[in-house]
Amino acid sequence: MKKLLTIVVALFTLFLSSLMRLEAQNKALLRLIQTIPMPNVKGRLDHMDVDVEGKRLFVAGLENGSVEVIDLQAAKWVKSIPGFKKPQGIAYVKSLNKLFVASGDDGMLRVFRGDTLELLDSIKLDLGPNRLAYDPLTQVLYVGYGGQDAGKDYGEVGIIDGKTDKHLGDIKVDAHPSELLLDNSGATLFVFLPAMNIVQAVDTEKRQVVSTWPISSQRPGDGAFDERTHRLFIGTRTPPEMVVMDSESGKEVAHLPTVEGMDGVYFDAVRKRVYISGGRGFDVGNIFAYQQMDADHYDTTGKIPTRPGAGTSFWSSELNRYYVAAPAHDQEGAAILVFEPGS
Repeated sequence: MKKLLTIVVALFTLFLSSLMRLEAQNKALLRLIQTIPMPNVKGRLDHMDVDVEGKRLFVAGLENGSVEVIDLQAAKWVKSIPGFKKPQGIAYVKSLNKLFVASGDDGMLRVFRGDTLELLDSIKLDLGPNRLAYDPLTQVLYVGYGGQDAGKDYGEVGIIDGKTDKHLGDIKVDAHPSELLLDNSGATLFVFLPAMNIVQAVDTEKRQVVSTWPISSQRPGDGAFDERTHRLFIGTRTPPEMVVMDSESGKEVAHLPTVEGMDGVYFDAVRKRVYISGGRGFDVGNIFAYQQMDADHYDTTGKIPTRPGAGTSFWSSELNRYYVAAPAHDQEGAAILVFEPGS
């Protein structure tokens, strides 16, 4: 009996030691440094963008019909902009002093003055506007919409003149886009199409699809791009995986398990890490962290708890912060969780 008790105590001590090491490892990857409440914001939260110089974070309150404005310097919520129907994509462009907001259920792209947040323009598109990607070289904004959301058997990427707010045309893709990733030159736009489990590469000068690559996992949602190694990081929901794809050939080079309810994928180029947040539709939320060993090899290095339903996130390399949008749940109100990465 005494020997058995000794074994049980030893195993328990080993278990506690392992938990402590795991917690220390997670804190070394991402450390929660602030929780910023967003009062009276209900339902699912979606995409974000940051005003680096003004230290403001813009958050799409998808089910709240609003865009929430966070003062990051003061660590407090400061303003809610109402009047949207399913706001999703957000792009803040400092050089134009503009904030672009796409809302899916009214087919609108609204343009606000960046400093005062006064409404400047409203651009009518078809239903389903979601993701935005801005090219600073041409001052063109790309917006994905159409597909099943608009009752069509194809999707579109709208081309918007960022200076004049004029709709210049559209690029036809095979379904509704869930993600738009632009290379640094602005020459290639990668479009994720979850309804068809494919990635399409668009030549932005020709305004046409030049490559279509299948994804072996289903429902690709968010993604990130490491241009140095020519790698796309694709978050899928069925099964929950991070798929690593060669952006030149479309070949899949790695598959790793990821968080359920995945809704945010970002690449930290300095530390060569991928962060994937998830929890949308689940009673738990986590961030999975991966270390890039080389272009084709990756290690899962941490699983950091967040909050239930906290799917979307945003990585700011300029501010060296990772922001996770946590919706209201039970007795907890909506909040932005601010993480600082370790070295």
